[in-house]
Amino acid sequence: MSDLLNPVSYTEENIRSLDWREHIRLRSGMYIGKLGDGSAPDDGIYVLIKEVIDNSIDEFVMGHGKNIDVSIKDGVCHIRDYGRGIPLGKVVDAVSQINTSGKFDSKAFKKSVGLNGVGTKAVNALSENFVIQSIRDGETKVAEFSKGEMVSDQKVSKTDLPNGTIVSFKPDDTIFRNYRFVSEFIESQLWNYAYLNAGLKINFNGKVFHSKNGLLDLLARKTEQESVRYPIIHLKGEDIEVAMTHGDHYGEHYFSFVNGQNTTQGGTHLVAFREAIVRTIREHFKKQFDPKDIRSSIIAAISVRVEEPIFESQTKTKLGSQNIAPDGPSMKSFIENFMVKELDDFLHKNQDVAQALQKRILQSERERKELAGIKKEANEKTKKANVHNKKLRDCRFHLNEKGDEEKRLNSTVFITEGDSASGSITKARDVETQAVFSLRGKPLNCYGHTKKTVYQNEEFFLLQYALNIEDSLDDLRFNRVVIATDADVDGMHIRLLLLTFFLQFFPDLVRNGHLYILDTPLFRVRDKKETFYCYSEAEKQAAIAKLRGKAEITRFKGLGEISPDEFGGFINENIRLDPVILHEDMSIDKILEYYMGKNTMERQEFIIKNLRFELDKIEDNNLPQEALVEEEAAA
Repeated sequence: MSDLLNPVSYTEENIRSLDWREHIRLRSGMYIGKLGDGSAPDDGIYVLIKEVIDNSIDEFVMGHGKNIDVSIKDGVCHIRDYGRGIPLGKVVDAVSQINTSGKFDSKAFKKSVGLNGVGTKAVNALSENFVIQSIRDGETKVAEFSKGEMVSDQKVSKTDLPNGTIVSFKPDDTIFRNYRFVSEFIESQLWNYAYLNAGLKINFNGKVFHSKNGLLDLLARKTEQESVRYPIIHLKGEDIEVAMTHGDHYGEHYFSFVNGQNTTQGGTHLVAFREAIVRTIREHFKKQFDPKDIRSSIIAAISVRVEEPIFESQTKTKLGSQNIAPDGPSMKSFIENFMVKELDDFLHKNQDVAQALQKRILQSERERKELAGIKKEANEKTKKANVHNKKLRDCRFHLNEKGDEEKRLNSTVFITEGDSASGSITKARDVETQAVFSLRGKPLNCYGHTKKTVYQNEEFFLLQYALNIEDSLDDLRFNRVVIATDADVDGMHIRLLLLTFFLQFFPDLVRNGHLYILDTPLFRVRDKKETFYCYSEAEKQAAIAKLRGKAEITRFKGLGEISPDEFGGFINENIRLDPVILHEDMSIDKILEYYMGKNTMERQEFIIKNLRFELDKIEDNNLPQEALVEEEAAA
C-alpha cells in the first residue's frame, strides 16, 4: 500500500554527486543558455567562443596584447591572444578545476568581464576536442582534453613564440546537434569587442575588426544605411560611454554593454539609461513630454564598467547589479548624474541638434495621438476576436514571466497559414515552449504604409497582440518567431508579405535575431526498414543511394501533407531554422522598395537574368522542369 501511495522512492541511492564535467554536460543550460544549432546569435556555440575571447579581452584591458586572432574551419574554432599567458603550472587547473581562476583575485581582475572563472571549463566539458596552450617568456605548456577528460598533458618546453594563450576547440556534436557557425553572428560579436576596446585589433578569417571611436563607430555603422535626424551624440566619462541619435524607424533600438560584455537583455544599467534620457530632455526643454514620444525612433548605446558585476545568469546577458561598485553609488544615480550634466551641456552647445531632437519628439507626439482612437477600437475588437477565433494556441511558458532560462530561450511561436498546417504543428508541438499563430489568407502588402495599418488590419493587429510588441520588444513573449509556410509559390509570397510586415514596423525584431524561417523536409525516402527526411535534392539522392535505389519517394508540397507524428520529428530538438539576418550594409527602405515597391527596371532585369540562368540549367543538366522547381525550392 505504501508503494502505491508513494510510487517514487527517495533513499540514499537517489542522492548523486556529479563531478564538474558531468554537471556541465548534464545542466549545460546553466552555463551557456540554450544549446541550439547555430541558427540563432544566442546559441551555445557562440557562447563558447565568447567565453574564450572574454579572457583575451581581460588581458587587453589590463594592458597586455593588442591583437587577437580568431579562425574557424571545419567546425573547429581557434583563438590566440598575445597577453601574459596562463601561469604554466596552472594551465591544466585553469580549464579543468571549477574552483580555480585568476578572476578570484579582484586586484588583478577588478572590472573583468567574468568573475567566476567558469567559462573555459564549460568550453572544455562541451567540446569533442579542446586544446589549451600557454606561452610565457620562452616556455610553453600544452594540454589536450576530450569532453573535459584529460587526453594529453605535455611537459613544459622551450619555444620562440611570443607570449599569450592559444585555445582550440570543436563543439561536441552529440550535444550541439547539426551545429554550424554563421559568420554574420560571429562578426557582429567581434565588432562589439572592437567598439568597446579602442585600439584592439581582432583578425577573423582574413577580416580585421578595429575601432578608434568606440560607441560612436558602433552607431555610425548601425545607421550607415538609415536616415537619422541629427548627428550622433557621443559622450564619455569615467566608467561610462554613451552614443545616441533618432531616426525614422518604429520602436526603440538599444545596444548595452557591461565590462565589454554585450548585455542583450539589458538590465539595471539600460533601465537607468532610458530613464535618464527622459529626465534630461524634459529638464532641458522644460516640458513634460511623454516618455514614449522622447524615446520613439531612438537608436542608442551605453557601456559601463562595473566593479564585481552581478549578472542574472552565467551567460551574462542581463545585469542585476544595483550599484556601480560594492561601496559606490547606485547604478541609477550614477547614470542619471552623468546624463543630466553631459547631455544637457551638449544640447546647450549644439542648438541645431537640440532643435532636430525636439522636432522628432513633437512628430512622435502627433503620431501617437492620431493613433489613440484607432488603438482603442482595435483593442476592443481584439478581445472579441481572441475569444472566438482562437488565433493563438499559446504555450505554457511566457517570456514576460520569470522562469527557466533555457525554456525562455527556446520559447517559439510558429506563424502558419491554413487550418491543416496549423493543426499538424499544434498537435506535434511541445506545449511547454511552442505556440502556434494561425493566419487567415494572405496578409496585406504593407510596404509604404504607416503604423495605423497595424491597427486597422485585423490579422496584423492580432499578430502584434499575440507577440506583445506594441510598444517595444521588452515584453516579447517568444524568443523565436518562426514563419512556417509552404515551400510553393503561395507560401513564398506569404513569407515575403510577413517579412515586409516585420521589417516595416518592427525591424528590431529582425535586428535582434528573433525572426526565423522554418526549414521543413521536401522529400520522404523510405523502404520497409528505414525512413529518411530530405531537405534538398542532394539529400534525396543520397538517401536513395543508401537504400540501394529501392525506395518509395514522397514529395511534400505543403505543410498540411505532413502528419502530426512526422512533424514532431522536425520541430523538436532537431528543428532546422534559417535565421533572417540583416547585414550591416543593408538599408531596410531600399530592400522593401526593391522587393515590394513598384516593378522597377532593376527588378525586371534581375528576374530576366535569373530566368535565363535557370533555363540554361535545365538544358545543361537535361532535367525536367518539375525536378528543377523542386531543387530550387530546396535551395
